[in-house]
Amino acid sequence: MNFDYPEGATPIDPDETQGLLLPHISTRVELDRWEQENISEAEDTVFSRRQKNVLTEKYVRSLHKKMFGNVWRWAGAFRRSQKNIGIEWTQIPVVLHQLFDEVNTWIELESYPPDEIAARFHHRLVAIHAFPNGNGRHARLMADIVQVYLLGQEHFTWGQENLTNASDCRQRYIEALRAADKHDYRPLLDFVRS
Repeated sequence: MNFDYPEGATPIDPDETQGLLLPHISTRVELDRWEQENISEAEDTVFSRRQKNVLTEKYVRSLHKKMFGNVWRWAGAFRRSQKNIGIEWTQIPVVLHQLFDEVNTWIELESYPPDEIAARFHHRLVAIHAFPNGNGRHARLMADIVQVYLLGQEHFTWGQENLTNASDCRQRYIEALRAADKHDYRPLLDFVRS
């Protein structure tokens, strides 16, 4: 497999490609199609019945497995290597637990409006980059789950386009995440409802 990655995407390490469950896939377009089919099934599942205990390591891992388990053998397992983005891989469980505690506090104290709580959570989850692949898609679905089940809000629209492919919409999303890296959340808050 020789995949071309859009800007901001995390390349899959050669050893991680060994975990591909569908050996007939040879292009990024094919991979995206199979992954999206799996993700759509996961979305149908999580929004068909109330989700509980969503701010836990167990839930985060099981959601990733639901989203990618038909495509990748390592779906639901935290990465065990360094990437072009993300924290030190050995710190993933600790930093996730800290994030969950913070989000629960934000919700309890109403530290931010609901959209901002979910957008900040999304940004931090992407920055942690817990998995070998699919972190942006996973973090977007997690943010929507927080919006719907913890904050009682409608899920985000995320620019109303496919953010996997290189596009102006994806570029706006990447720029919004980079602004959030500098503590400017306005572009991300605008984007999630665009």
